[in-house]
Amino acid sequence: MTDQQRTYVHTIKAEMIAPGHMFLRRGGKHSAEVAGTAVVNDDFGTPALVIATLTDGKKVRIAHGSSLRVASNRPGPGPASALALDDLELIPAEEGTPEAVIVDVARAHPKDMDIQRIAARLSKGLNLKSGSNLQDVRDLAHRLFVYVDDRDNALRVCQLITDVPFDGNFGRWKSIQGALAMSSFIQHEAGNTEESERLAKAMRAPDEVEEKDPLRAKMNAIVLQRQLNEPNLYDKEIHRAMAAADKPAERDWRVERLAVLTYLRTHGGSETLEPAELERRIANEIVAVRALNEQLTAG
Repeated sequence: MTDQQRTYVHTIKAEMIAPGHMFLRRGGKHSAEVAGTAVVNDDFGTPALVIATLTDGKKVRIAHGSSLRVASNRPGPGPASALALDDLELIPAEEGTPEAVIVDVARAHPKDMDIQRIAARLSKGLNLKSGSNLQDVRDLAHRLFVYVDDRDNALRVCQLITDVPFDGNFGRWKSIQGALAMSSFIQHEAGNTEESERLAKAMRAPDEVEEKDPLRAKMNAIVLQRQLNEPNLYDKEIHRAMAAADKPAERDWRVERLAVLTYLRTHGGSETLEPAELERRIANEIVAVRALNEQLTAG
């Protein structure tokens, strides 16, 4: 009789998921093994989602660049544990620091494991030059705003990066842009029109950068207009997920749609979607995402 294999747990980036990995559920059990993965790009050719197909036929969609815990029978590189919770440990921070804000927000939601995991990473030190740190801040604020409806703390987290100026790096700017759009919407809903517009103007900063190359400037203007007036709202993907009763996929695609809608609203709408219509759609999407998440959490 052979000894039972030991199960190791690692925190890895979504793009590092490989066959043999298993996803951890809230109850401590894990999914079927990953059989294969594929990457889906957004409309600008940037990796957006990692789709993992499990051996039982289910598909799991994870945001590209995000971190998550996986279990496997292989020790793998770096420190590992047998189903340990080290990645949930919050590091105490000096009062008044960005890390202190992160820790304080996490302590307000002790039962939300996603919030705890992101906060644990950020509590070790927030580096505003790190693209992964910026994305973690944006993801934490998004989790607070959309999933647990904690708008005050979502704003506190967003404020950690919304004053970071555009430096020409669109990879890092994508996370800051998301935080600005989210903050602008929350402030608008709270009746703080002046602050909402200030944040919206900051989000539009890349659009106002003077391009010395006339041809490139023209192409940038065309791309922006197409992005505003012909936005991809992931209708096909959402309808496909609904038809297949794939609630995790539907939730994830609706989250992508919500990001596009808040971006468009912060831009003042477009020829195809006016601000009032965008606000209606954003409100509906938030309700839909929360309902799906509650169903999945309960399951």
